[in-house]
Amino acid sequence: MAAPTIEPVQTSTDFPASTTVVIIGGGIIGLTAALALSERNIPVVVLEKGRIAAEQSSRNLGWIRKTSRQLDDVPLALASDRLWAGMPERVGSDVGYRQTGIMFLARTAEQLAAHEAWLKSVESLSLDSQLLSPGEIDRRVPGGKGDWAGGIFTGSDGRAEPTLASSAIAKAAMAKGAVIVENCAVRTVSRSAGKVSGVVTEKGEIRCDQVLLSGGMWSRRFLGNLGVSLPVLPLICSVFKTTPMEGPTDIAVGGPDFSFRKHQDGGFIVTQRGALDAPLMLDHLLVGSRYLGSLRSQRHLLRISLGKHFLRDLALPRRWRGGKTSPFERVRSLDPAANSTINAEAQRNLAAAWPIFEQATVESAWAGMMDITPDSNPVIGPVPGIPGLSIASGFSGHGFGTSPAAGQLAADLLSGETPIIDPSPYHFERF
Repeated sequence: MAAPTIEPVQTSTDFPASTTVVIIGGGIIGLTAALALSERNIPVVVLEKGRIAAEQSSRNLGWIRKTSRQLDDVPLALASDRLWAGMPERVGSDVGYRQTGIMFLARTAEQLAAHEAWLKSVESLSLDSQLLSPGEIDRRVPGGKGDWAGGIFTGSDGRAEPTLASSAIAKAAMAKGAVIVENCAVRTVSRSAGKVSGVVTEKGEIRCDQVLLSGGMWSRRFLGNLGVSLPVLPLICSVFKTTPMEGPTDIAVGGPDFSFRKHQDGGFIVTQRGALDAPLMLDHLLVGSRYLGSLRSQRHLLRISLGKHFLRDLALPRRWRGGKTSPFERVRSLDPAANSTINAEAQRNLAAAWPIFEQATVESAWAGMMDITPDSNPVIGPVPGIPGLSIASGFSGHGFGTSPAAGQLAADLLSGETPIIDPSPYHFERF
C-alpha cells in the first residue's frame, strides 16, 4: 500500500546563485529550521533531493511526547510543546495538533517498574506524568480486556498530523522569504580558505555562508564522503491506518506490543510497538560496536534480517566527487515496504486488548526508515573539522514530535542567538 500523501506545496522553480544558509533536506527538521531563519530575515534555501517530507517526516506516528524520554532530552520536548501549541497561528493553518495525552501500559511488574524508574528520573522537571492503576486505565480508555499491571499517563503530551504539518511549515517559511527547491540533490560542499563556502548540487553551485545538513538517514552517507563518521543505523517501523470508526479514546495509547492514536479523520494509526525491522547493512560492521548496550536491552524488539536492503545499500557509492552523480540522485526517496506480518500482529494484539478494534478495516499501510544514534538522541550543532557545516539529524524516531524546538535550536546556533535550550546533549563530539 502507498505511503501517506502530504498536503501539496508549490515549491520554487528558481535556483538562486547565493544565499546566507543552505539547508540540505526538506524533512520537517529542515523546514522548521528554515521557518525560524526566515522569521529572522536570514536568507535561506532548502534543497530536497526528492519531494519535501516524503520520507520519515510524513510516515511517522505523529506522537508528541515527553513520556519515557531521557532526562537530558526532555527540555527539547517541553520547548516543542509550547511551539506546537502556537504552530497553527504561526503558520496560519491547522497542523492537526491536539493535546489529548499519551498513555503507556505495563503488562508485568517489570514493565511497570520501568515506568516508575523513568518518572523518578525526571521528578526534578515537575512534569504532569502520573502512574495509573488498572482501574484508572479502564476509566480513561473504556472497553478494554487487557490484564494490565498499571500504566503511566502524561496529559500534556499530544499528537499532530504528519501529512499536514510539514506542508504548512514549508508554506509559512516561503511566505517569509525562504526558497525551497525540490528534486535537487546536494552532492557535496565547496570550501574556501578551509571553510564551507557553498554547496555543489546536481543543478549547479550555490554560494553561502553556512550549511545545515538535515538529511535524516542520508546524513551519514553525505558526511562519509567528507571523511566524517556519523554513527547512525536504520530501523524500519511498519504502520497501518484504519478507516473512520468508533474508538475508545482520543488518548494515544502504547501497549507492550501495539500502539494506537486517533487520526484527524476519525480513523486510527496503529503499529506493533514491540517489533521493528532491523535490516543489516555494511554500516553495522563499521559502527555497530557502539550499539552493544542498546542491543542488549532492546534485542527483543528487533526483527534482524539480511537481504534486499543490504544489497541496495551496497550498490550505492560511499565516495564520489561533486561532478559525478551522487547516491541522492539514484534514490530520491526511501520507501521501504510495510511488513504485513508485523502489522497483522499489531491488529491481533490491539483487538485482544480492545475488542472494538476487531471491527477495524485497514485503509492503508506504509513503513518508514528511522536514523538511530547509539544513545537515541539527535545530533544538533557544528560538524567537527568542517567550519561552516552544521547538522540536525539522527532523531531516532523522535524527530516529528521535537521538530519545532529542534529546528529552532539549529537556527539559533547558526545565527548566534541564545539557544532555546541547552544544546550540549546533542553535540557531535559526544560520540
